[in-house]
Amino acid sequence: MEEWINLNRPEEEINLLSPLTWAYVGDCVYELYIRTNLVNQTNLKPHKLHIETIKYVKARSQAKLLERIHENLTEEEKDIVRRGRNAESHHLPKNANVQEYRYATAFEALIGYLYLTKKTERLREILELTVDETTKK
Repeated sequence: MEEWINLNRPEEEINLLSPLTWAYVGDCVYELYIRTNLVNQTNLKPHKLHIETIKYVKARSQAKLLERIHENLTEEEKDIVRRGRNAESHHLPKNANVQEYRYATAFEALIGYLYLTKKTERLREILELTVDETTKK
């Protein structure tokens, strides 16, 4: 897949992007990861896959997940999370409170940042950790 995704921005430029841009990408990356895992591990039909996916990608779940994995993050990653959490969004959450929404945005910002900076091994570690954590619910 990496052959057809053109990510040629240097890390210095990615650092200057809005944390909301990182979260925009991270939302997509995380949802694709969850969907792929569910397809690989279950035989659910598409509607049931969707219902199950929502359990993992909703703001409340992502906020709780970030809280559980926070101690495993590096200082640089914690800084990315802080920037994502503090980003000024003018979007009002529908199914979460503002704090949950901010922490979910922070989680997505971290995922997006790691993806955009091509830190694929670390991204894989964190994504695998999230699946481990979500099975502990």
